[in-house]
Amino acid sequence: MSLDAEELQAFPKVSLHDHLDGALRPQTIIELAAEIGHVLPADNADDLGRWFAGSANSGSLGRYLETFDQTIAVMQTAPSLRRVAAEFVEDLAADGVIYGEARWAPEQHLRAGLTAPEAVEAVRDGLAEGVATCRARGHEIEVQQLITAMRQAEPTCDTAELALSYRHDGVAGFDIAGPENGYPPSRFLESFQLLRRQSAYYTIHAGEAGRCEYIWEAVQVCGANRIGHGVAIIEDIQQDDAGGGLDRRTSDSSPGSARLPRDGQPR
Repeated sequence: MSLDAEELQAFPKVSLHDHLDGALRPQTIIELAAEIGHVLPADNADDLGRWFAGSANSGSLGRYLETFDQTIAVMQTAPSLRRVAAEFVEDLAADGVIYGEARWAPEQHLRAGLTAPEAVEAVRDGLAEGVATCRARGHEIEVQQLITAMRQAEPTCDTAELALSYRHDGVAGFDIAGPENGYPPSRFLESFQLLRRQSAYYTIHAGEAGRCEYIWEAVQVCGANRIGHGVAIIEDIQQDDAGGGLDRRTSDSSPGSARLPRDGQPR
């Protein structure tokens, strides 16, 4: 069976790994930047779109993460967050998505005076607006937030507690994201333990640019419900005459420096 582009686009989909601050329309960035006087790498939507695509496809996680400097800069007020969130839903629906999760870090959107709860509520309201717009057009869709902590920041339970406080108000769960190497999942072990005690859901970026051991740690030490990316698992796949499979080191004694002592406490 073969499907054309239009049929593929209309096919029902679930989107579980979309960063809200990585999904803005170029024209929206242009307009929001003009409102606050922020200087962008390009002054029109076409060129800006090409700049983002080139950075995202550069093969460098560092250069890719630099693109978020531009998007986050224009997402510092409640109206801008609401607009971005509403358009996020509309763009998902246009691609056939029926359930989506928008992951983002409220701590990065407080420069203009918003509190973290106000930022979460602005995104909540924008997502609801987008859902209502799509339903009015005949497309049923549900979109929730994943509240993210930045792994390079000082680890606290603040963001996990924020996710818990809105768990029945549009927040699906918790995540950690950002530069991976040198920032293992166990830095936020206290947050994960808090969420687990409350039977809350969380996902962890692991094995994106970091070692395979970070995946093991995210699952075995931190108890992640899902893993973000996880491509480094290829380091642990061994080929032999019987075929392929995961190396036993992930289930035996020592997957490297990421393994914690039996009491579960980082050293």
